[in-house]
Amino acid sequence: MRRRLLLRTAGLSFALFVVALLATPNAHAQEDRRITVTGEADVRVVPDEVVLTLGVETDDLDLAAAKAQNDERMSRVIAAGRDAGLPDNLIRTDYLGIEPRYDYDGRERIFLGYWVQKSVSLTLRDIDAFEDLLSAVLEAGANYVHGIQFRTTELRLHRDRARSLALEAAREKAEMMAAELGHTLAGTVLIREDRSGWWSSYGGWWG
Repeated sequence: MRRRLLLRTAGLSFALFVVALLATPNAHAQEDRRITVTGEADVRVVPDEVVLTLGVETDDLDLAAAKAQNDERMSRVIAAGRDAGLPDNLIRTDYLGIEPRYDYDGRERIFLGYWVQKSVSLTLRDIDAFEDLLSAVLEAGANYVHGIQFRTTELRLHRDRARSLALEAAREKAEMMAAELGHTLAGTVLIREDRSGWWSSYGGWWG
């Protein structure tokens, strides 16, 4: 029997830029005795929600027909989300675009029709139901998957933890470097948040 293995990972990366002073007998010399380090931390998080961003694209020589087809398919996609138990506040239409498209044959411009594009974001709190929701919206008429983001509703808690770990890493690095030079640290003159970011990934295969 073939089974599908799913991978759902998420995490938070954090980096700090720290300038520390070395302790010296001469206080006036401390400005010239600085150590600059960075502290980094990665925190892996078990996601508790997933945001699925979908697109529906239709085309027709007639603009009204192209839009009507798009409206009908998008209505089916939204209905699939509601059938999965999503309330309206977790279903959000993000984008609507309409454009004529042309091709060129030498100097002649050939009208191909009108393209209508819409996108919608569905936020699912039941991670285990994600596969069924994805299948349902694709069958309903979504023809683009713009993004799949697994995330946590406790982002601030995990960001604070990552910040603390990055600070600890920077302090340990500065203390080690100072010890190698035969000094101790006298204090910190600058701490700057260098970067932070949330990442997630999703994948699967049959085996």
